[in-house]
Amino acid sequence: MHPLTPRRILWVCAGLSAVLFVFVVISLRMGAYPIYVRDIVMTLFNGVIGRWDQIPSEFRLVVFGLRLPRIALGILVGASLSVAGAGFQALLRNPLADPYVLGVSSGAALGAILSLIVAPHTAGAIQLTAFLGAAATIAVVYFLGRRGGRLDSATLLLAGIVTASFLSAVIMFVMTTLSGRDLRGMAFWLMGDLATQPSIDLRWLYLVLIIAVGSIYTTSSDLNLILTGEQEAVHLGVNVNRVKLVVYISASVLTGLAVSVSGAIGYVGLLVPHVMRMLFGSDYRLLIPTSALGGAIAIVLADTLARTVVAPTELPVGAMTALAGAPVFVYLMRRRVR
Repeated sequence: MHPLTPRRILWVCAGLSAVLFVFVVISLRMGAYPIYVRDIVMTLFNGVIGRWDQIPSEFRLVVFGLRLPRIALGILVGASLSVAGAGFQALLRNPLADPYVLGVSSGAALGAILSLIVAPHTAGAIQLTAFLGAAATIAVVYFLGRRGGRLDSATLLLAGIVTASFLSAVIMFVMTTLSGRDLRGMAFWLMGDLATQPSIDLRWLYLVLIIAVGSIYTTSSDLNLILTGEQEAVHLGVNVNRVKLVVYISASVLTGLAVSVSGAIGYVGLLVPHVMRMLFGSDYRLLIPTSALGGAIAIVLADTLARTVVAPTELPVGAMTALAGAPVFVYLMRRRVR
């Protein structure tokens, strides 16, 4: 086992970044209007250095107007879900925890459904109300999960399960009031979809992503100690309650951010951290950045397949991750048992 050094972290992240770039180029190439790889690279290069007059208008429309914003959204969602999953697995000390285990996705879904009823034609209403619903759920589960003035992992998990169950029942009741068209759109959104770009600038969403991921990363050394036992971590000087609070809020914000712009895309936050542990170890100083990059790769690949496998019809991204994630999960489970 090689010791973890900053040099190793940089090399691993650089390798995953190169893999992500390859998948981005493949995603930009594939679609109803195919573009050669050389043309994609030159288009991206000219766009970076500002030579917009040297980019053909059709390339500018397809690459920068249609495909690249969708890929950027997919990278945001994949990184958010994967880091949130890794954070919740450490917080709850449960390898089966995923970003949706505490009911954040149910709160976001309820907010999105209410926006279809109250303001069906307002731009950005779904994203805003979904995030507000997720934030409200975060607050409720936090207060229900406290015991003795501190966050308790078992109580927090039970509070999340109860809250998610209640919100799911409310969602089923409210969805019966939707019309056929809105009901179909809501069902499609609940499966996870990247086709609709959020009304807010992606740069602000990436700022939230960086702050939340950075907050979790500051606790990575403490998380390594907490996983050995909370009492042992306390004896080593770790403020366990502060670490839990930072991870809970940051991971919940990442989940709410992802769900509000794309719906509930399953399996990514559960499986990607497990795969990264198998490949690079369980040290959270490396697991958090590799989970972010691995999640981005997974969503970009899934979205590319969703756009092209039954073209011209598009499949929900969540359907692709579920189809691929279930067999991978069974494999990991059997491997763990062996």
